[in-house]
Amino acid sequence: MFQILRPGDQRKGSIAAVEFEGEPYGAGLSFFLGNLPPGKGPGLHQHPYPETCIVLAGQAAMVVDGNEVVANAGDIVVIGPATPHCFTAAGDQRLDMVCVHASERVIIECLKG
Repeated sequence: MFQILRPGDQRKGSIAAVEFEGEPYGAGLSFFLGNLPPGKGPGLHQHPYPETCIVLAGQAAMVVDGNEVVANAGDIVVIGPATPHCFTAAGDQRLDMVCVHASERVIIECLKG
């Protein structure tokens, strides 16, 4: 079994170019494909499962469990379950980043920062 989701079939999000939840497809994971302008990104939140972020281009200014870090193109950031985190596109370049959720459904708990 396999499925192809063409661009016209892919769900767009408020800050993500693509929001994919794997449950309907039996994929066992979900992901966001972000293409964010400088200064944009999600507020403080956490998930009950790990999240792995792969920076493809640009820079992500991140706060992970209270630690401020900058992830650059080529970096992979692994965030453990129930770890508060947020990020914004830093610098003057757009941020291209894939955020893989180790869950067939995206579960986001928004936190006050």
